[in-house]
Amino acid sequence: METNTIVENSRTQMRRGVLEYSILLVLRSGDEYASSIIQKLKDVDIIVVEGTLYPLLIRLKNLGLLSYRWEESPQGPPRKYYMITDKGKQQLEELDSTWQELVRSIDSIRSGAQMQIAAAENNQ
Repeated sequence: METNTIVENSRTQMRRGVLEYSILLVLRSGDEYASSIIQKLKDVDIIVVEGTLYPLLIRLKNLGLLSYRWEESPQGPPRKYYMITDKGKQQLEELDSTWQELVRSIDSIRSGAQMQIAAAENNQ
């Protein structure tokens, strides 16, 4: 497997891992319909397709983290708008905390690795 392919596969897996968190973050700002959620995620380079998003929205709704309402659209059929529930807001707070812990841990590992590289270069 080519290095670029391996890197791209890793990026894809990392993005998938934060997709639920990202959706809740988008909906924290206000109600959105699926196409709008997809566009907001694409705008920040979290690439997602409808085939990935819809099952996740259904799962989050079934967990009680999201709800939805139908709203008439001037450009066609009614749209299903998703909104974060109180339970979803609590989940988002937990995910925020988990994210901060993860960032600190990764930063710590990166700093340690950089220090080791610098020390090795100084010893040469």
